[in-house]
Amino acid sequence: MKTFNIPKNPKVLIFDIDATLYTCPEYAHEQIDAQIRHYAKLNNLSADGARNMIADFRRKWAAEHDGKKISLGNLFTFFGVSIETSIEWRKSLFDPAQYLKRNEQLISVLTELKRDFYMVCVTNNPVEPARKTLEVIGIDKLIPDIIGLDTCMASKPSKKILDAAVSLASERLGEKIAYNDCISVGDRFDIDLSLALDLGMGGILVDGVEDVYLLSNFLISDTINKNQ
Repeated sequence: MKTFNIPKNPKVLIFDIDATLYTCPEYAHEQIDAQIRHYAKLNNLSADGARNMIADFRRKWAAEHDGKKISLGNLFTFFGVSIETSIEWRKSLFDPAQYLKRNEQLISVLTELKRDFYMVCVTNNPVEPARKTLEVIGIDKLIPDIIGLDTCMASKPSKKILDAAVSLASERLGEKIAYNDCISVGDRFDIDLSLALDLGMGGILVDGVEDVYLLSNFLISDTINKNQ
């Protein structure tokens, strides 16, 4: 876990979902590969041919953008696949219940965090499959609010998505929430944290749910110490 610019008195935690609130490399890979295979089928390509094409594009993109990564949703737009089409694919091509299960330790940690923070999920999946993931791991009641690909019709990193999360936090808490009241938590710096940090949010880079288990002790004790 790496931390960046943690606010003195944070009020909002903005969680990525995939590879953040669960650790399952097989499912994280399948979400990407299922879409690539589907694209290959629609365009009369071999699966390996499509994988190589996507990998080549990612390498070129990184080389032209100071090593930064691009989300699959944004990448696909360069191949004629609209965000709207990506949304429909993601609703039907993979099932979290085949890979994930209820996580009691995560439930306990988020229950504790919920006492001190408003929590919202921000994901590049549409809301429907994202909610299914939260249901399978048992945290859909703890984090009922999701900003998905179909909320703003944009893929992370996108200011529209973060603004939507901040606006929703303001509505839920009944007060004006600013960027520096928020911490973005995710597993990919370029996708989940870089823009959030530029806007003035704090950031926590995790290697999976095992790091999320540490957040209640880290954030609650850290906030208490800063206020003493």
